[in-house]
Amino acid sequence: MDISKSIAELKKRPDFIDKVGMVLVHNGTVRNWSRGDGRTVVALETEVDTEKVESLRQEYKKHQGIYEILVEARSGKFYPGDDLLFIIVAGDLRENVKSVLSEILDRIKAEAVRKKEICASL
Repeated sequence: MDISKSIAELKKRPDFIDKVGMVLVHNGTVRNWSRGDGRTVVALETEVDTEKVESLRQEYKKHQGIYEILVEARSGKFYPGDDLLFIIVAGDLRENVKSVLSEILDRIKAEAVRKKEICASL
């Protein structure tokens, strides 16, 4: 996902200026260390349930004040620094947008993405 291009496309919609006061972005990348034990991560394999991601996107799009949610979650083999997950949430007020971004991010990670870290040998 090209974040700047995606936001520019949202801004072209005729009702954008009437409904949006905040756009928040999440850009998740591969870390070079494991959250669990700090080992060096050389690669990460992910598998995304795209139907679940879309279901969550539709669910959270119904929340108060939310104008649009865009999500790109990538499956495959990735390396430290690679982009994995993009989420854009546009809505009326920060109180609505911040909570939705936080919640949908946590649920996508917990319910729609499986990952396997490939760590350096000791």
